[in-house]
Parts: sequence; C-alpha cells; structure tokens
Amino acid sequence: MGDRNPEVDTWLQRYDNPHRELLGSIREFILSLDPRLSEAIKWQAPTFIYKGNIASFFPRSKKNVTLMFHQGASIADELGLLEGDGEVSRVARFVDDADFEAKKPALEAVVLGWIKDKG
Repeated sequence: MGDRNPEVDTWLQRYDNPHRELLGSIREFILSLDPRLSEAIKWQAPTFIYKGNIASFFPRSKKNVTLMFHQGASIADELGLLEGDGEVSRVARFVDDADFEAKKPALEAVVLGWIKDKG
C-alpha cells in the first residue's frame, strides 16, 4: 500500500459530495498499486505522487469522480481510460461503483505505466 497521508483522510471526512465514497474507493485502489506511491493535498484536492505529481481529484464535480492526470498526454493508455485532447493533461471519469470496477484494469495500467516510465 502506498503512503497514506492523514491530511487526505481529514480532507475526505470533510468532503461534502455525493461521490465521496466512490472517491475514497478510487483513492484506496490507487494507493494499493505500489508502495512507492504517496499522496498529499495540493490545489485543495488529494493528489497522487511518484517522482512528480501523477493525478489530482477534481473535487467540484458532482456528476462523477474526475481524476486529472497532470501529464496524461504523455502516459501510455492502451485501454482508453483517459479523455481529452489538450497538449499536457488528461482526465479519467468514474460515474459509479460499476463504472469504477469496469475501469480498474485501465486505471491500474495508467498508474503503473507512469511509475515504470519514471523508474
């Protein structure tokens, strides 16, 4: 399990959003992928870190859980998780638990791909 940050625990307890539990599940899943992952509160949201910022949750979204991959355009995404066509970032969206379950393999591939590329 990656390095859980108590600041993120506190943030999540205060997070007033219908998708709070889903966001928490995604957080736990990402942190379980590699013990070298860490997290922090940056830009007023939970952010995953490994040799740089990987992704941050976009907490204002009420329709779904949105996870912005800061350098998403440069991450291999063979399973098609990431959305967007900007020069740098991409997002992953999760609408409910079933959607998250279906996208877990792609999310895992994207996060582990980042770690592999960063060595």
